[in-house]
Amino acid sequence: MQLIPMLQRLIAANSISSVNSSIDQGNRVVIDLLANWLEGLGFTTEVMPLADPRKANLIATLGSGPGGLVLAGHTDTVPCDESQWRHDPFKLVEKDHRLYGLGTCDMKGFFPLVIEAVRHFVGQPLKQPLIILATADEESSMAGAQLLAAAGRPRARYALIGEPTGMKPINMHKGIMVEKLVIEGHSGHSSDPSLGRNAMETMHSVLGELLTLRNELRDNYHNPAFSVSYPTMNLGCIHGGNNPNRICGQCELGFEVRPLPGMDMAKLQETIRERVLPLQKRDGVVITIEHYCVPAFATAENSAMVEICESLTRHSCEAVSFATEAPYLKDLGMDVVILGPGNVEQAHQPDEYLALERIQPTIDFLIQLIGRCCL
Repeated sequence: MQLIPMLQRLIAANSISSVNSSIDQGNRVVIDLLANWLEGLGFTTEVMPLADPRKANLIATLGSGPGGLVLAGHTDTVPCDESQWRHDPFKLVEKDHRLYGLGTCDMKGFFPLVIEAVRHFVGQPLKQPLIILATADEESSMAGAQLLAAAGRPRARYALIGEPTGMKPINMHKGIMVEKLVIEGHSGHSSDPSLGRNAMETMHSVLGELLTLRNELRDNYHNPAFSVSYPTMNLGCIHGGNNPNRICGQCELGFEVRPLPGMDMAKLQETIRERVLPLQKRDGVVITIEHYCVPAFATAENSAMVEICESLTRHSCEAVSFATEAPYLKDLGMDVVILGPGNVEQAHQPDEYLALERIQPTIDFLIQLIGRCCL
């Protein structure tokens, strides 16, 4: 099977992952396709189920030994609004020298390119193993990467994550803290404010505290490697109350913080609690905060993988503000770089695409990388 038919089948398999259970899908069809193709090339495959039986990771290994290279990517996609697409997002469409489809860029499109590169090494004795890693739920919970970290697998010396970077090597990214803050007040008739505790009014104070903290983070932390050189905070969504003539009994805020490498995320979460929780006593409400985070990432200063990727691409490493599975692979002892054929500007967008002109250069790069790390 050639590259385009492989990508057609991957795009056709709906593997949306979402915190919204009504649209959340499994990725087993994608995992089983990849396992079957890689077994046909001589790989030993292991499917690692997640708690949700619809979902799994794949570890496919060619060769053996303590070192080697991991080529990694996630098999899930973000949700999409099909009405905003000019083409069916689950049908690969080639037009204007582009391949359109949900996941072509971020990042199902990476796997057929890997497989095409791997064909050049079938039958060759590898001095170090080549491992293809496909994960679940990167776009929603990082559950697949977290399962790998807990299992302590796989092990290798080097790792490349094929996220969309425009074929430029990335050696640093911000973390992400997703915060859910809920205020429980007490509803009542709006004609008498003393009958209730207005959660929306407390939320007004919460927003003020958070915006003050946002400005402090902007003023006190900087890293010039990033195009946005400071930690950011985004107030993303808010929901509260159900009628104008009723005291708001509950109000919920979703926000995120993107800290720089080196910042203590646990300390930052504690700072948020210290700023917000005292409002409970003042207003007679209950405030709860739930945290979800992905650590920031930076390679070691003497990273051999950085040197390899810079020499092969002739691009110096850069920093990005989006988060990846890199910190989890780094914690497993790997020297990690992020590099893939897509552009992040096309990711998470209607009419997502991968430019045809990126395909052969990516395959050529992967062939050279495998040769450097495994032969």
